[in-house]
Amino acid sequence: MSRSAAKDVEAARAIERTLLDYFEGWFDGDAARMKRALHPELAKRPRGVDPSLAGRLGTITAQEMIEATAAGVGKTRDVPDRRIEVDVVDVFGDIGSATVRSAVYYEYVHLARTRDGWKIVNTLWQGMKGHEQST
Repeated sequence: MSRSAAKDVEAARAIERTLLDYFEGWFDGDAARMKRALHPELAKRPRGVDPSLAGRLGTITAQEMIEATAAGVGKTRDVPDRRIEVDVVDVFGDIGSATVRSAVYYEYVHLARTRDGWKIVNTLWQGMKGHEQST
């Protein structure tokens, strides 16, 4: 394995850990894991959550996600078989893209490598059928 290929594998594993902090932290109500995963300037955008908002996205901030996690909102969305599947689509230098599928959410994620590790900067997500709740 070349040195650059090894770095790509290392980056993909680090991204996967970040995304598991994000998803598992949400479902477990672990605000510390959530905070560790998010860039302070996160823009999390839901799609298809509220049919009355057709054509609009809205934005959830890092602070709102951390507070909702601490309040246990994610615990109310949890299911016995989460089936969290992370697919790191691309890594280029200090940016990366991934798709995360779970029993509850389908999410496209952009990340940036910071001094503190990989952080989620943008997401576009939709609840899976029967799990369309916000946040």
